[in-house]
Amino acid sequence: MGRVTVVGLGPGRPGLMTTEAREALDSVPVRWLRTARHPSASVVAGARSFDYLYESATKLDDVYRGIVDALVSSATTEGHIVYAVPGSPNVAERSVELLRADERVSVVVLPGVSFTDLAFARLGTDPLAAGARIVDGHRFAVEVAGYRGPLLVGQCDSAQVLSEVKLAIGTVLDELSPADGHVTVTVLQRLGLDDELVTDVAWDDLDRVVAPDHLTTLWVPPLGLAFASEMVRLEELVRALRARCPWDRQQTHQSLTRYLLEEAYEALEAIEELSPDGEGYEHLEEELGDVLFQVVFHATLAAEQGQFALGDVARNVHDKLVARHPHVFGDVEATTPEDVSRNWEQIKKREKGHAGIMASVPANLPALLYAHKIQGKAASVGFDWDSADGAMPKIAEELAELEEAMGAMPGGPKVPGGPAVREELGDLLFAVVNVARHLKVDPEAALREATAKFRRRFQAVEELATSRGLELTELGLAELDQLWDEVNATEAAP
Repeated sequence: MGRVTVVGLGPGRPGLMTTEAREALDSVPVRWLRTARHPSASVVAGARSFDYLYESATKLDDVYRGIVDALVSSATTEGHIVYAVPGSPNVAERSVELLRADERVSVVVLPGVSFTDLAFARLGTDPLAAGARIVDGHRFAVEVAGYRGPLLVGQCDSAQVLSEVKLAIGTVLDELSPADGHVTVTVLQRLGLDDELVTDVAWDDLDRVVAPDHLTTLWVPPLGLAFASEMVRLEELVRALRARCPWDRQQTHQSLTRYLLEEAYEALEAIEELSPDGEGYEHLEEELGDVLFQVVFHATLAAEQGQFALGDVARNVHDKLVARHPHVFGDVEATTPEDVSRNWEQIKKREKGHAGIMASVPANLPALLYAHKIQGKAASVGFDWDSADGAMPKIAEELAELEEAMGAMPGGPKVPGGPAVREELGDLLFAVVNVARHLKVDPEAALREATAKFRRRFQAVEELATSRGLELTELGLAELDQLWDEVNATEAAP
């Protein structure tokens, strides 16, 4: 088994490297650098760097795994090699983390001076006393959830990272009064070098005035995060309702099912009301809040029974989505939405141990959605038409069979109902859903939109009749048709 000794180059000038790291470099002739873009890289004479991987790979994780594979291969061939990384090998070094977990080599990691040491020295802050947390800028939005600060954010090496950090924080907590003024963040750049820079920047200007590089770090004061604090407030509210409100106290999972369904449909209606110019988002925000309340309520009931809590719900869905997206978080290839769907179905089948591909579809879904789901399952294994053109003739076929069942064919009496009519009408609707699926149209949404349009126009007919002193119940079909045509003409006019 080959051996890899990992050393740190320190956070800046060569003088910040440890004696132990220098001795390791002097004693091991085969040397590797994670990157030559570091002020102390020149100390590692004759080293090969992995900068070529940064230039060729599309994802950082591919870079780190490529580094590990190359180091393992080199150590296996040479016996003993040294791997030098910026700062400390124990802080924000994903490649070292992966290397340590690799059983193909023996790894020794020597402690080093981290960028955090210089940063806290410049800030005059004891990180332990301040309760500071160190965060990777590339994972900021995920890692800071639920934490109230302060935060030392490393690896802020691009304008994109600065923008993502800025957007992830958003607004400060309500506890910050207007007297606090504009929130500022401290930017620390090139610490330990001659052009070292430590400046305070207005939060709104972070991605506008700062020119980031690979030696840029941010110090975020204890703001508290709006998302995390608001979720905590909502959870506490539900607990208070359960303790002090007679109605909320008597609710169960079963009694709340109707409200969950109602709130979901109201959110769906709000989505359909969104306009291209941005109107309707305030209503959608309100309705999504009502759905969220139902989720938190159910999680609170489960927590009271010692089953699971809201955090468990969030963690489980996070982990499930990561596992079902191996093309994003793993090495599976999926270049089309159809590839993703096929992978998704196979993963779900393995997870849940279903005997067949249809077993995961709930039978109590709304009918159109149920048909859409079932057809999608069949399509995921190739049982499908190639396009809407192939599915369209089935509508005509089912329509003819419906007419035959109704006795509407030449020489036959019309029959308004019966089992045969019900069956053929179902087949017709099923065929229509199939065409909708191929056209990438949600049949539920399409039917709701058509129904809403009919409702809107019929209400206009009623208003028009009232304006003329007419009563709808007293009008004949011909008169109603005339009013309907007037309304349609008015709506169609530019």
